[in-house]
Amino acid sequence: MLTPDLPGVGGRIKAELDDFAVEEIPAYEPSGTGDHVYLWVEKRDLSAEFFVRGLARRLGIPADDIGTAGLKDRHAVTRQWVSIPKIAEPRLNQIDGDGVKVLTVSRHTNKLKPGHLRGNRFNIVIRDADATQPERVQLILDRVRELGLPNYYGPQRFGRDGETADNGFRMIRGERLNAPPFRLKLYLSAAQSLLFNDCLARRLTDGLFRTVLTGDVMMKWPFGGIFNADDVAVEQERFDRRETVTAGPMFGKKTFAAKGVAAEREAAVLAANDLTPANLDRPGKWMSGTRRHNLVYVEDLSAAWDGPNLRLTFGLPAGSYATVLLREVMKADADAGEE
Repeated sequence: MLTPDLPGVGGRIKAELDDFAVEEIPAYEPSGTGDHVYLWVEKRDLSAEFFVRGLARRLGIPADDIGTAGLKDRHAVTRQWVSIPKIAEPRLNQIDGDGVKVLTVSRHTNKLKPGHLRGNRFNIVIRDADATQPERVQLILDRVRELGLPNYYGPQRFGRDGETADNGFRMIRGERLNAPPFRLKLYLSAAQSLLFNDCLARRLTDGLFRTVLTGDVMMKWPFGGIFNADDVAVEQERFDRRETVTAGPMFGKKTFAAKGVAAEREAAVLAANDLTPANLDRPGKWMSGTRRHNLVYVEDLSAAWDGPNLRLTFGLPAGSYATVLLREVMKADADAGEE
């Protein structure tokens, strides 16, 4: 945690459906022409899978023909782009209803695919929070603004009681599990995510959250090239100017390798989890590996009180979790699934 020394406000989230609103920040706007119809859709209290299946049924098309950029939480009001083939356009009047509403219709040249988004904007109400010392929240948010938010994966990534991640570790250690391919990939991804969190947590515990280490893997911010920190003094200056961030491992056989001290620290995490580099080869192409920003800078972060209720608004890059910020503010577990 970034602010363990600052008391939280407690409270509850998702007490009412409208308390958790997510709006997609697209990577690009539809051009207005092309063979794919783009729908700006609002959905309420619907899981991503149920939403896509229901949309496919109403339009009379296979679910695989529907494109989305990212998964969105069920217990929320969400707005996002969805693409459908133009053959389904005559049936658009079949969509609205049962928690779904089409707000805008456009066209584009390609199907919307996972990852085609810049991030998500959140509008979240924490109810029954401790409003007796409102300066607490400002101190927490000021630190997040200054230092960035640790880019942990939220607990929902690991399944109930960590079961999804546990299955992933079993696979990495060589055990064969009987499950559909998509679920096996989910298991492995959860295990990778837990190892990433472990690396990041050790960094914070050791006071190295904003320190560039010899051999660290660096990534340009907000996106761009990847390289090792050979000249630590130079790279620390670039990091401090927010030109780059350190990048933690999503372990796999093709993960961009750290060097020096950074590599030693990552090897220690594997050893602490009874793993060796050889284990990373076992899942093959299902766990090729990558790198993930250790921190993200939060856009337009603000807070407002309404009696005992606290409203937070902020934007996060794709793949970052609002639950991580909520935990800093509340100092309590925040059960919210989002990407």
